[in-house]
Amino acid sequence: MAIILRLDRMMADRKISLNQLSEKVGIANVNLSNIKTGKISAIRFSTLDKICEVLECQPGDILEYKREVKK
Repeated sequence: MAIILRLDRMMADRKISLNQLSEKVGIANVNLSNIKTGKISAIRFSTLDKICEVLECQPGDILEYKREVKK
């Protein structure tokens, strides 16, 4: 997939744990873990909004587009 999730980097920069972020965002720890590790194919805008609010960042700080090389 061409979209790369950088949530782990933002969490490290903000020195916040998965448990703390999960509690503040209001989603299950396992769901946030799946976002963090990139094991998702979609994310709700409301979830992204809340993550950005808590981490005080922009969506572009969490999502990165990397063009795939076609062979």
